[in-house]
Amino acid sequence: MSIIDAKIEPNNNDKESIKMNIKDILSEKVSAAMVAAGLPEGTNPAVSLSNRPNFGDYQANGVMGAAKKLKTNPRELATKVVAALNLDGIASKIELAGPGFINIHLDEKWLATQLNMVAQDTHLGVRQRGVNVDDKQQTVVVDYSAPNLAKEMHVGHLRSTIIGDAVVRALEFRGDKVIRQNHMGDWGTQFGMLIAHLSDKLASEEVAETALSDLENFYREAKVRFDNEEGFADRARADVVKLQSGDAHCAKLWQQFIDISIAHSEEIYAKLNVSLQRSDIMGESAYNDDLSRVVDELMAKEIAEESQGAKVVFIDEMASKDGEPSVFIVQKSGGGFLYATTDLSACRYRSDKLAADRIIIFTDARQALHFKQVEIVARKAGFLPENVSYQHCPFGMMMGDDGKPFKTRTGGTIKLAELLDEAVLRASDLIKEKNPEISDADLAEISNKVGIGAVKFADLSKNRTSDYIFNWKTMLSFEGATAPYLQYAYSRIQSIFSKPEAKEAQIVTALLGNTVINIIEPQEKALALKLLQLEDVIDAVISECTPNLLCNYLYELASLYMSFYEACPILKEGISDEVKVSRLALCQVIANTLKQGLDILGIEVMDRM
Repeated sequence: MSIIDAKIEPNNNDKESIKMNIKDILSEKVSAAMVAAGLPEGTNPAVSLSNRPNFGDYQANGVMGAAKKLKTNPRELATKVVAALNLDGIASKIELAGPGFINIHLDEKWLATQLNMVAQDTHLGVRQRGVNVDDKQQTVVVDYSAPNLAKEMHVGHLRSTIIGDAVVRALEFRGDKVIRQNHMGDWGTQFGMLIAHLSDKLASEEVAETALSDLENFYREAKVRFDNEEGFADRARADVVKLQSGDAHCAKLWQQFIDISIAHSEEIYAKLNVSLQRSDIMGESAYNDDLSRVVDELMAKEIAEESQGAKVVFIDEMASKDGEPSVFIVQKSGGGFLYATTDLSACRYRSDKLAADRIIIFTDARQALHFKQVEIVARKAGFLPENVSYQHCPFGMMMGDDGKPFKTRTGGTIKLAELLDEAVLRASDLIKEKNPEISDADLAEISNKVGIGAVKFADLSKNRTSDYIFNWKTMLSFEGATAPYLQYAYSRIQSIFSKPEAKEAQIVTALLGNTVINIIEPQEKALALKLLQLEDVIDAVISECTPNLLCNYLYELASLYMSFYEACPILKEGISDEVKVSRLALCQVIANTLKQGLDILGIEVMDRM
């Protein structure tokens, strides 16, 4: 039985006291004091974490901005706010600094009370390990991963897949209804070429699964025939027309291709520990029947017009410096539709059928212009109501050591499956070097978690909009901001609980019938403050779609734990039962938080490494 599984008697008053996180509690108190000091209701208290411990744990800087608007002395105004500020039992000291900053030093006993409730939540289910379930729940449609089914997934699909999945997990953790949309490329002219090639393969008595076992090679073969073989290109174009017209034979071949291609993607998702399922796929083909209606509506509302045989929207809102409007083609002169048409149809489907409050799309930064055009046209057409948030979240590229897009040595695109296999292999070599006696079964499990976790964390820890350098040595290091470092911190905590002295302390806890964390040392206070910031961090991840904030938080938490472990003996002889129990309980909350945070990132932990 772990320390948190011990019998715990909930304190209803304490439960009420942590309905909000620390920042929310302080913001509410400071806001009330500002009103009492004569400021208008709704004035921003601007409560934030302090950058330096000697300036308090939190600062309220809202008086500065308010005084500027009112053209009054900020320090005099701050003095009135401090006089009205009631933080009895919450703060040990309130200081007025500089021209009007309010420094708040939190009381250790109050912090301990909050932390004890987080510890109890794990058992009682009051909250999700220190995070309230959001009472403003939304339906959020998240479009991510979106591989092209004509080819195997390559390294270019990694960022969309894992950034999107981390944000999805964070949204669900906070209580939103999330609808995943894997907008796979499963339609278009290239499929005529692939259908014709597959038809010939099957005619020569090859099995579809065998023919499509290497999608990259299959696509390459078809493209060579399309470019060089007489008559093949005409057959391919004819097959596209047949497919789009509902020809049963072409549709059957297309479906075989799609099923096998999806199976390839599912293998990658399983390796990556990504939550996407087959039921989440909403390929381009799903919108095919609606594309004519989309164009007809745009024409009827005079949003689109005919230009050189094509149907075009001229977007004045995105005009060039010379006043030339941005051109957005929704139907080609030959009658074909484009990504633009499909994405407009997707806007309508997600708003109307899925009743989305918020739509989030993850693609690389090169598509930013396209999605800005989509939003403007969709809102004009009424496909995207004003009450629906539309958020395109671009990301940078994975680069090699040479600062160029990550490629093979021969300049080819790296298959994602091969990259992940290499990560596991490299992790295996590293772990065997550190632990030569490890069993084969343990080695396989740990290598997989460390290797995949290393690749994911290295990507997720970078600012979403930035390019980053892919480096094996850095990402697999057990030092610094890496997945192995965090996984090791978690397993190190778990090793404490396997010791006989810890088990004795857990028995003491069970007999006491309560889990009591006391904050005595500075390292314990630093950990308490960090642990109680989890809700703020997850909210920021959700708002800005930036998993790197959670990565930074977990690294800082693990680093604080390492400092605590060195400075605060836990099971050492001479440590009182009360302190021993307190520090074990603190360790358990840290472990729970690390595990929960890494789970949101889609990274697994292990009890032993």
